[in-house]
Amino acid sequence: MAAAIPQWVNVTFVDENVQEIPYTGAWDFVGISVMLTSQLPSAYAIAGRFMAMGVEVLFGGISSMLHAEDAKKHCNSLFLGEAEGRMDAVFNDKKNGRLKPVYDYFMNFPPMESVGPARRSILDYSNYHYKNVKMVDLFHASRGCRFNCFPCCTPYLGGRVFRPRPMEKVAEELAAIDNDRLFIVDNSLAQNKSWEMELFKTMIPFKKKWCCHPIEDDDEVLDLAVQAGAWYVYQAIFDTSDYIKKRVQRYKNFGLGVEGTIILGTDDHDEDCIRRLIDFLMEIDLDLAEFTILTPFAHTPIRAQFEKENRILTDDFSRYNAGNVVFQPKKISPEKLQELFHYAWETFYRDEPQAYKMYKLYKKIVPVQQKTVSPANSGDVQNA
Repeated sequence: MAAAIPQWVNVTFVDENVQEIPYTGAWDFVGISVMLTSQLPSAYAIAGRFMAMGVEVLFGGISSMLHAEDAKKHCNSLFLGEAEGRMDAVFNDKKNGRLKPVYDYFMNFPPMESVGPARRSILDYSNYHYKNVKMVDLFHASRGCRFNCFPCCTPYLGGRVFRPRPMEKVAEELAAIDNDRLFIVDNSLAQNKSWEMELFKTMIPFKKKWCCHPIEDDDEVLDLAVQAGAWYVYQAIFDTSDYIKKRVQRYKNFGLGVEGTIILGTDDHDEDCIRRLIDFLMEIDLDLAEFTILTPFAHTPIRAQFEKENRILTDDFSRYNAGNVVFQPKKISPEKLQELFHYAWETFYRDEPQAYKMYKLYKKIVPVQQKTVSPANSGDVQNA
């Protein structure tokens, strides 16, 4: 979004995850990008504080779009849609005192040729180091998703048409990233095999190491992915089938790490099923596992189903963080599902904590200072 703002605008970026919000200061305009549903109450409070100071507030982002009717009550202006080619109008309206209540570009997608490099100059990278290791940069090569998975709101937000960026734009973005490690945030790279292979060929010269969502289950594609620097992959694990076991093993055969993403609380899950799933995870050599409770986010297929079946227990946004049971499960009680969620995390990371497993993944790609004994003097220790 910042990359689409006119150059005559002076931008100060604040990441509330790692920085304090500077309420003091002569701010002309505040934009709040709200990504997660659970962040909405906090975003409303922040907006209210600035508006009480006489500062106009613009809302945007995923959750602002998912909850547009509610969000527009808490800001001066609401932006719906993708930012490219639209920010000049917003800021000119602000400059001229004609800010609109809503800028509605929903499902009116800009041409992918207009998506340029992110404006990384606004980031204070000192906030994104852990023990002197620079964290990954985010990068995307496409938008939209041709799939319509039951818990996902991407088709509502970005459409069900796969929209790849031109390869020259991909190369331009990669050349602008001063970081050897990336997270490719595309919903799935496995949407078009020929495009996927072209993407990896384009990435090879940049010598980046990266993680991503699923890659095509194809030897030629996986080989190219490794050449392009694939590091580890997020893989949805939805059952205990041989298909899942083989899928994980194929990634492993190509030297890729695997982080399993596991949703608990689907309609086929009873207590025994969930416990067997967790046992299965312990057997298939995952590097990491991320457990979430099925959450009926707005504008998802599962939300529509649960509303029809009157199974929504609360609309308290703060509880919609994929760690709380907010619906009535089909085969177990909400309390038991909550208990099994905690059991899953505790069991999987019982022998090795999550941070240590992540360290082992990082160790594959980050040069680590190792202590060695000097041959000349076994009492001396030096850094190699």
